[in-house]
Amino acid sequence: MEESVRRSSTEREENLLVVVAVEEYSRRHGISAHETLGLFLKFGIIDSIRQCYETLHTQDIYECVEFAEDILKRKNV
Repeated sequence: MEESVRRSSTEREENLLVVVAVEEYSRRHGISAHETLGLFLKFGIIDSIRQCYETLHTQDIYECVEFAEDILKRKNV
């Protein structure tokens, strides 16, 4: 039970980081959150943010957005 609660809490925190990253990327690039979400899904950025959560959540949100931008640059987007 305790591990299930801990996992659920971590998932919520990961989801929150993804939401904040989507919002900040949208603001920075002047596109809608819906467009950003589609871009993040298409290029695996959401999964990458979740996989790197332990590091990214200790950084400023701008670092998380730059992480997403770097992924897109490497994919020539």
